[in-house]
Amino acid sequence: MDRLQSMQIFARVVEMHSFTRAADSLFMPKSRVTRAVKDLEKFLGARLLQRTTRHISLTPEGTLYFEHCKRLLADIEGVESSFPGRAGQPRGCLRVDMTLSLARLVVLPCIKDFQTRFPDVELTLTASDRTVELVQEGIDCVIRAGTPEDSATLVAKRIGSFEWVTCASPEYLARHGPPESLEDLANHEAVGYLSSRTARTMDWNFEVNGEHRSVRMRERLIVNDTDAYVTCGLEGLGLIRAGSYMVRPYLLSGRLRQVLADHASPTVPLSVLYPQNRQLSPTVRAFADWVAEVVRREEAGWRVDSYESARWQA
Repeated sequence: MDRLQSMQIFARVVEMHSFTRAADSLFMPKSRVTRAVKDLEKFLGARLLQRTTRHISLTPEGTLYFEHCKRLLADIEGVESSFPGRAGQPRGCLRVDMTLSLARLVVLPCIKDFQTRFPDVELTLTASDRTVELVQEGIDCVIRAGTPEDSATLVAKRIGSFEWVTCASPEYLARHGPPESLEDLANHEAVGYLSSRTARTMDWNFEVNGEHRSVRMRERLIVNDTDAYVTCGLEGLGLIRAGSYMVRPYLLSGRLRQVLADHASPTVPLSVLYPQNRQLSPTVRAFADWVAEVVRREEAGWRVDSYESARWQA
């Protein structure tokens, strides 16, 4: 048994969540991939994967072994990439998770550039805002908004930031008038956004004279998708509070109008997170540096003061 190759096959099965997809990506027969994992389990004397007809998942022993496999394989890749013949080029399978809005509006429009720069990287991009178990789910890194929670298992690399913008359609504001203060929000309706992480709608947070203020809005309509959330605002179904990068085009076109512009919200950091106890591979580093470059190029246009003229004039 080629132990190194068996480790690579096992890691790919975990990353692809499938023996069939792993075999296709490795250009191997599925039977060979299945045999390699079985031989590895026999050699280790432990079951690494739980298999059903529709799903595979890591056992506790498999989680531990996968974590070490990824670190060892990344170490080998790092050493090999340092030689002139490799020219330090990132390569291999990379799995990244991020929010749908960030993927659609920021990352995917530029992804051809990443593929051109790093042709040997096979990128799998998933979109969610839930809490992701990176090691167990075979994900190399995630991009998340907000201040990362203190963790002994994750490293956070800040790549940029955005602002929350409170806004509504001209139609809604013509019917209800713009709120002039946080107290006025009690007389308004908002579209609720249901967070998959907390299973509840989000409060609206502001800073007033250096103090934190949290407002619970009245919500008659609740959605759990960012595109649907912004669409509800465009349709005049209530006030919304969205990331500046999501609503900037609509503020500039006048389809949405900013309100409560003098009531600031804390800046929201964007970070790439990856496992603490895993050496940062050249491939993950290349993606983190690339997406930081993309965000830096875009974020100047996300600032609220960059579309000052789009504010609602009562």
